[in-house]
Amino acid sequence: MSSELDGKVAVITGGAGGLGAGLVRRFAAEGAKVVFGDVDERGGAALAAEIGPNAVFLRTDVTDIEQIGALVDTAVQRFGGLHVMVNNAGVSGTMHRRFLDDDLADFDTVMRINLRAVMAGTRDAARHMVEHGGGSIINLTSIGGIQAGGGVQTYRASKAAVIQFTKSVAIELAYYEIRVNAIAPGNIRTAIVAKSASAEDRGRVAEFEEKIREQMRQDRPLKREGTVDDVAEAALYFATDRSRYVTGTVLPIDGGTVAGKVIVRKEKT
Repeated sequence: MSSELDGKVAVITGGAGGLGAGLVRRFAAEGAKVVFGDVDERGGAALAAEIGPNAVFLRTDVTDIEQIGALVDTAVQRFGGLHVMVNNAGVSGTMHRRFLDDDLADFDTVMRINLRAVMAGTRDAARHMVEHGGGSIINLTSIGGIQAGGGVQTYRASKAAVIQFTKSVAIELAYYEIRVNAIAPGNIRTAIVAKSASAEDRGRVAEFEEKIREQMRQDRPLKREGTVDDVAEAALYFATDRSRYVTGTVLPIDGGTVAGKVIVRKEKT
């Protein structure tokens, strides 16, 4: 590791597992002091113990925006400041076989977690950053917010909203030297796909997930599987001065999926 975040303090939501845990580990390895939150108390406590004194975990339910503010306050009080905010917490919602079957029962929950929490985290971090020379805010969206497709329509709508919010607030906060960018992962193997299975699919989650993964592989120009580390590398770029002239951008980490469909070529014989 290159210690690119020495002297920096970061807050990460949804940091106990999946992409979030990868971000916590990478930021800490690069020298940052990290405050992270999650509803998974056991996983969060274990990760904080693994990292040591430079990581603090708080049980955080981002549907309660006061708890997001508590993460920011803890970073400032415990480590003396806040330089990087990563709004990572997110949920998929239930995948129905047809939109016509969607009762929209999870709409409010998905929007509170995927959108309102991002807005609150951005606001709370920016309130500190405007008084302390700026900083970097990184919002996790998805290629599902860029590229239209069937299934999990509420999720797609929430992630598209994160993109528009990120670009809009980046314009306003640029005056204060606060950069706001978004990362759009796609085809990264985490638990979020399995969690989107509807009740009728729970008994065959492995089969369900493999079908989704196979479709992802067919649609992806680069055949290498994306990893949590690929997303963490992108977040590190936005967190450091390497991106000091970059704001309001959306970076897909998806093996080229949103660039377009794969062209099947037949080799000449």
